[in-house]
Amino acid sequence: MQKFCRIALAVSLSLGLSVSAIAFEKPHTPEELPVLMPESQHATASKRITARFTRAHYKKVTIDDALSGEVFDRYIKQLDYARNVFLATDIDGFQKHRSEFDLVLTRGKLDVAYDIYNLNMQRRLERYEYALSLLAVKGDKSPFDFTKEEVYSFDREKAPWPASEADLDELWRLKVKSDVLNLTLTKKKWPKIKEVLTKRYNYAIKRLKQSESEDAFQLLMNSFARVVEPHTSYLSPRNAERFQVDMNLSLEGIGAELRSIEDYTVIHRIVTGGPADKSKQLKAKDKIVGVAQGEKDFEDVIGWRLDDVVELIKGSKGTTVRLQILSGDDEANIKVVSIVRDIIKLEDRAAKSEVYLENPKDADSKKLGVITIPSFYNNLSKDVKKEIATLKEKGVEGIIVDLRGNGGGSLPEATLLTGLFIDKGPVVQIRDGANRIQVQSDRDGVSYFDGPLTVMVDRYSASASEIFSAAIQDYGRGVIIGEHTFGKGTVQQHRGLGRVYDLYEKPLGSIQYTIAKFYRINGGSTQHRGVLPDIAFPTAIDPEDWGESKEENALPWDQIQKAKYTPLNELNTDIDYLTSLYQQRIKENPEFNYLLEDISIYQAEKDDKTISLNLATRKAERETRKSKRLVRVNEQLALLGKDKITNLDDLSDELDDLDPFLDEAARITFDFISLGKIAKK
Repeated sequence: MQKFCRIALAVSLSLGLSVSAIAFEKPHTPEELPVLMPESQHATASKRITARFTRAHYKKVTIDDALSGEVFDRYIKQLDYARNVFLATDIDGFQKHRSEFDLVLTRGKLDVAYDIYNLNMQRRLERYEYALSLLAVKGDKSPFDFTKEEVYSFDREKAPWPASEADLDELWRLKVKSDVLNLTLTKKKWPKIKEVLTKRYNYAIKRLKQSESEDAFQLLMNSFARVVEPHTSYLSPRNAERFQVDMNLSLEGIGAELRSIEDYTVIHRIVTGGPADKSKQLKAKDKIVGVAQGEKDFEDVIGWRLDDVVELIKGSKGTTVRLQILSGDDEANIKVVSIVRDIIKLEDRAAKSEVYLENPKDADSKKLGVITIPSFYNNLSKDVKKEIATLKEKGVEGIIVDLRGNGGGSLPEATLLTGLFIDKGPVVQIRDGANRIQVQSDRDGVSYFDGPLTVMVDRYSASASEIFSAAIQDYGRGVIIGEHTFGKGTVQQHRGLGRVYDLYEKPLGSIQYTIAKFYRINGGSTQHRGVLPDIAFPTAIDPEDWGESKEENALPWDQIQKAKYTPLNELNTDIDYLTSLYQQRIKENPEFNYLLEDISIYQAEKDDKTISLNLATRKAERETRKSKRLVRVNEQLALLGKDKITNLDDLSDELDDLDPFLDEAARITFDFISLGKIAKK
């Protein structure tokens, strides 16, 4: 139950791809591009994928003209998301094939899809050639005028297709100008900027020339899969192997999950306990723009394929990789982070606990236990049982279970974890495609902690995290605090496409598809809606703009008959009381006021999909952000009794341990303790 299909940087080998800065030697020609064609195994794979989806998927899949059109639209969108490669005339020419994609899938007649893919490669080659031509100027002066009031639109998903090549040229002129400006803000001079971008665009062309038949097939099959349902996917043989590696308990690498966003490789999540986490130098949304092995020179990886960046970063235990990082908060400054690769063990990501004191200066302070659970791994419940015993020995009066960022994992462990806090009873219901309902229950008749319980969740809490949170909420066993959860209430199965009797030279890959849905014991699905917290923290993200509800073709929310269970407590009145105390507190809480200020700024700016190409404007914006940041940092340092700083570069790690959400959750839990609630048997 992984929240996202992902590539974990945790594999054993290290491979460095050296790409030298290529000068403008000679123009590339379309003849240099490979002409991709389906391989012998692809027709069979397409037929098997279609058969599996139509016969075994939880969602009833019908292959018809309507689905054909959806797959066609998704395929074109995947090929040209920003609508800056194809011309409107290209799209018009493709329309005659719109109703043919059902035959493409069911009969394995893939030629039409490959023809579109090949034209896309040709158009991309033309665009990068144009980008290179803009850089091909003599002298040490940039050809771009950054005093003009121009803007670059970085989100063109819904923009019209360019009507002419001149329109395409203008879009790419602004794109190249934006690239030049970003490097200018890092204090690079034109000769160096020209070198970096020339290398970047030439590498993009090199990638085009290295395209393989499997690339087109994977894009087509995933266009089909995602039209069916967002957690359904096709994995190429290479990705299928990587998927299996990701399921192992012992992995080697830096411990970070990456995603490709436009031209950037972006850190999606830091794996708790891994080398990247221990370095304290990387965080989600950081962009990796350069990679170096040990003390070797950096490779500029902007515009690279995610697979290729992964190959550079992964490596064996004890080796060093250096990363050039553009911070998600400040894209003007590049920092270098050096990380020693290590074995990422399951134990490094195990649940852990700590004692939280109501008043750290008071020896007789009331105590809480905080149990942090990064994922629902095998034997989680046994680890948490030990942590509960340790906390009880230390005299805690209540427990916080922290599930923030927990994307799920083992379904049985979600049931077993819930059983530690209830005497017995149903935990989750599962309905398969044949409408058969299975109820998973805790049956041991033992509760390992019956005191006040709160559960912290956020928008990244998904799947098994939602099963546990929903059960605790439905029983009235504890109070759920935080953000609206992700809303993934589906079960996936992974199955290879190969057969023992196949004689193909290359393997057929595998698929992952949905076979069941989760339901709360109250009958409602966790799918789409997720779990709504009893006490909600401020958030900039509207639930409708995040998580499963934002995914195209997501299975809908529905409900079944509720399971037979008896609530342990009726907490509605208590929650109203706790909420009133919480709301009064945060009015005077500086950290929450900072958060509300950030939310206000985000809401005001979120719909603006453009960025200024005026150098003075960008510098002024940057300085304004830095000034505001410096004021805030000094206010936070003052509250901690620390000396002020005059430059953000002088900031050490004093503020890294601040967790205002945990602090407020603790205050809510202490309020809850004062009500004297104990779980009924």
